[in-house]
Amino acid sequence: MKVSKDKYCIIAAFIASFAFFALAYPYHLIRREQMTLFLYDLPYIFRTYSGSGCLARFSGDFAEQFYCYRILGPLVVSLLLTLAGVLTYKICRTFAGKNISFLIAFIVYCLSFLRETDTRYITQYTISSVGYLLCIYAALRFRKPLHKFCALPVALVLGWFLFGSPYQKDYGKLIGKPDFEYEKLIAMDVETYRENWDKVLDISKSNLLYNEACYLHNLATAMKGKLSDKLLSHPQNHANGLFLMVNDVTPFSNSMAGEVWYHLGNMTLADQSAMVSLQFSPKHTGARYIQRLAMINLISEQYGSAEKYLKMLSKTLLYRKWALSMMPCNQSAGTVSNLADMRRNLVTSDIVSSSNDYRLLLRQLLEANPDNARAREYLLCYDLLTCNLDAFMNDFTPGEENSNIYQEATLIWLNIQYNKGAFTDVDFYSYGITDNTIERFRKFNRSPERLRNTYWYYYTNAIDE
Repeated sequence: MKVSKDKYCIIAAFIASFAFFALAYPYHLIRREQMTLFLYDLPYIFRTYSGSGCLARFSGDFAEQFYCYRILGPLVVSLLLTLAGVLTYKICRTFAGKNISFLIAFIVYCLSFLRETDTRYITQYTISSVGYLLCIYAALRFRKPLHKFCALPVALVLGWFLFGSPYQKDYGKLIGKPDFEYEKLIAMDVETYRENWDKVLDISKSNLLYNEACYLHNLATAMKGKLSDKLLSHPQNHANGLFLMVNDVTPFSNSMAGEVWYHLGNMTLADQSAMVSLQFSPKHTGARYIQRLAMINLISEQYGSAEKYLKMLSKTLLYRKWALSMMPCNQSAGTVSNLADMRRNLVTSDIVSSSNDYRLLLRQLLEANPDNARAREYLLCYDLLTCNLDAFMNDFTPGEENSNIYQEATLIWLNIQYNKGAFTDVDFYSYGITDNTIERFRKFNRSPERLRNTYWYYYTNAIDE
């Protein structure tokens, strides 16, 4: 059977977009799902999806719930983009030749494709564009010109009611462009939330351009118990790579800001991060944030609030099974044990503190649980990156933590104290400093550039700035 050139073009357009979004640009679609919440609840549906653009919003949220799957997201987007091109071609063929119609359709397809690559774009606006094209195409199907003339305004009014505006300055821009470095950052964030630490580290090998990437890399190494060992294996922007401001107004960086505190045990700041992320997300909702709030409240034993969030998720298609299994009456022995382990790190004392007084917050965690190894490692690394060696020596216990970076920092402090005349004789071994570290320090003094990944090099440059 002979296949027309038009069908070849349609197939090629579909394959091109599917391959791009599935292989080269998948994570920004996955993040779109995290900021969407579609509930299978009639009162919620009628309340949420009413007014102008109701069908576009409903269809967009319905489609985006499947974007967590690496195949389904690109499949839906590719179908929409291909449909936009096909409808444009068919509309243009009513008044123009084949070549002109193909050119216009190709331009519309490309512009729609670029819109979808914008990191803040949401599917609703592609559906809105396709919806208008469908209404116009339906109106032009009438044979008589008078009927077409009368049907076209009706179709546009109907399109406005069902699909709303196809443009929005923040989340529905007319054109976008792919940002592959930012895509890698989104990938790190997604895998951080999934707690795939090895994958985070693998992605971060080629992407530490953003401060947020450094932050996620540091968290992943901490979760592997290697933060101090790997801290200077890549450039650090002082202590900015350890923590992000929780009150940031962007949903992306703010949702990341709570990840460290969630895993260290400060559920107050983790809760603040999730709540602010909900406020500033495109639709003021998001399955990721609701799920995190449910976990925070379960760990904090706020069961009333936890059940509220779990009941919401139980009305979704993809989170229903998880939500029901996390209900206090349905938890497995493994879940109960995991929650109990996380509760050991909770701060129990009521102390008012600033959310960016990181040292105080970390010390509160250690006062609550002196065995909180991650909080201790973060505290020591924070002292080092802020070049606060007196605080470091106050927090550090020689012999218990014998990382190279700790030995290097201790050696600097001992030299400073010796130069001040604090003591005349130093027993390096009592501070856990090995012969190898002393020999490397001599080499550093001779040729600093050869030991760039040491704390000596970091401290020297930080003090000089």
